[in-house]
Amino acid sequence: MLETLDNGKPIRETRDIDIPWSAPHFYHHAGWAQLMESELPECGPIGVVGQIIPWNFPLLMLAWKIAPALAMGNTVVLKPAEFTSITALAFAEICREIDLPPGVVNIVHRRRKDRRADREPPGRRQIAFTGSTEVGRIIRKATAGSGKRLSLELGGKSPFIVFDDADLDSVVEGVVDAIWFNQGQVCCAGSRLLVQEDIADKPSRKLRERMETLR
Repeated sequence: MLETLDNGKPIRETRDIDIPWSAPHFYHHAGWAQLMESELPECGPIGVVGQIIPWNFPLLMLAWKIAPALAMGNTVVLKPAEFTSITALAFAEICREIDLPPGVVNIVHRRRKDRRADREPPGRRQIAFTGSTEVGRIIRKATAGSGKRLSLELGGKSPFIVFDDADLDSVVEGVVDAIWFNQGQVCCAGSRLLVQEDIADKPSRKLRERMETLR
């Protein structure tokens, strides 16, 4: 309910996708934490990881960022999107309830007028950002030459490719899922439809018919 109230997506999606998909990330990476010495002997913690997440999957993005960082022994400073921070704060309350040591997980807020990548504190060893290509470029310039590691998950134009032997009814449902899931606010949304030329009219017609019934 918090995720839906904060983000605006249907309760059906937060109930069936966002929350159930978030928890397994912590289970999965907890397993890696137990196996780190034997399976990843050459790897180790790097220190403080700064993380910036967008508003389209607030809690799921938090899980993607925080779980692997903690599993490798790092501490994190996570900035949620300014308009969708409720579940991040709820997560911080859970961290306090389970007696996670202070300073291991830090949730910070920054108002829009104060949000500048070049104000990044020097102690952070890695920056992990998911968001727009424009902001990704700003962060890249601000961290250049600093020695910080940087991972960027930016916007893309993902193709949905259809050949002449495809099941067109399945194609139509696949396109609906690819581009309109989460109202289309997905980094890998299928925003380009590439159809083999000799069947191009059929899926286009079926898609128009399907869109008339889309809720």
